[in-house]
Formats: sequence, structure tokens, C-alpha cells
Amino acid sequence: MSSHTISGSGETSSLELDLSKIKFDDNGLVPAVVQDAVTKEMLMLAYMSEESLKLSLESGETWYWSRSRQELWHKGATSGHTQRIRSIHYDCDGDTLLVRVEQKGPACHTGSYSCFHNPLPVKGQADREETVEGDRFGMIGELESTIGQRYSERPEGAYTTYLFEKGLDKILKKFGEESIEVVIAAKNSDNEELRAEAGDLLFHLMVLLRERGVSLDEVMAVLRDRHGKPTTNKMNR
Repeated sequence: MSSHTISGSGETSSLELDLSKIKFDDNGLVPAVVQDAVTKEMLMLAYMSEESLKLSLESGETWYWSRSRQELWHKGATSGHTQRIRSIHYDCDGDTLLVRVEQKGPACHTGSYSCFHNPLPVKGQADREETVEGDRFGMIGELESTIGQRYSERPEGAYTTYLFEKGLDKILKKFGEESIEVVIAAKNSDNEELRAEAGDLLFHLMVLLRERGVSLDEVMAVLRDRHGKPTTNKMNR
């Protein structure tokens, strides 16, 4: 399905024109699927009214309509677990929104990173899991998701929690240390150690990217853009 971006940065007239394309149901609501803009993890499903959608576009943070309380609610207003909006798209029918956000803290009221944490057994699921495990880079996606979860939930005793709590300087220090370890392992022609240190380096790079709010998709986009183009020797700059 195709999707279209709604932008809140234009004039009021263009905003109203865009909102006219949204098909609100008989209760004046439209479902909003909320996704972590960095890890692409699906975080929650909520509903927006025209007023809450306008508030979201104008404030840059998510506002929803509570069907149980029959009132507007600003996500994270009491918990502090706010959602900074990166983008909002509506689908080809105009009856569903996709909201990509920077999630601060857990998205779920239970304290979980995502509301979708209760699995159901599916026939043939084991075979599909084996296929995922056999994917050459499937582990990278899993690791990015786990790091995103740790960033939001901050479980006590987890090493990733420790890094995030210490902040950017500590993460940079560890990344620098692991870079040196990779160099040493390669210089010593110790491939077993090189594999281990390279894994540590990748892990700390992904923690650094999460801390700075940069997704692997954005890094891959840079590589795609460079692919096939002449390269410049940085030493000659």
C-alpha cells in the first residue's frame, strides 16, 4: 500500500487540506499504529481524533483520544514517557495512520518497551524462526531491537542499561577501546580474537547509534547513496 506524509510545518490552509484526506470513523476516530523510528519496532496502537491529530502535528509529540475515558491524552504527560514525532503517514485508504516516533522510556503502561509483548503460537512458527536465524544479517536487526528495548526499559543490572545511564562519554570511551582491541587482534593475526572483538565493536557502535537516535536504516541509506560512485581519498583533502 502507498502512504502519504502529513506535515504540520505548513500553513493552516495546507494542514486542513491534508486532514480532509483522513477518513475518521463514525466515532470521529482513526487508528494510529505507532512505530519506533530507530528500531522499526511496533510500539502500540492508539486512536486519534481530528483534534488530537492537530495537536500532535502542532506540538511535535503524540496526542490521542482515550475511548475509555472519553478525553484527549498527551502520551507521557504523567509518566514522562513521551513520543517525539519523526513522521506521520496515512495509508492509501486514508483510514489508518503510521506514526514514527522517538520513544522516551517504555511505550506500554506495563513498563514494557512495546505493547506487543504477548506472543501467540503459530503453526509452522519454528520453521520460520529457523529461516530468520539463517538470515545472514538477521541478528543485526534483532540486536538493534534489543538495544532499543534496553534503552527504553533500562532493566536493572543489564550492561546496556549501565552504558545508557553513564551517557555518551562512557559509550564513546568503550567504543574507542573496542576499536583499539580490533586493531590489536588484526595486527596479531589472531582471527579468533578478531571475530570476538569485531562483535564487541559492532555492539558498541549500535549502542552509540541508539544513544544518538540514528537508525541502521539511515546508515544503510548513506552506503546505498555512495555505492557505485567514485570515492575520495580523505588523506588528500
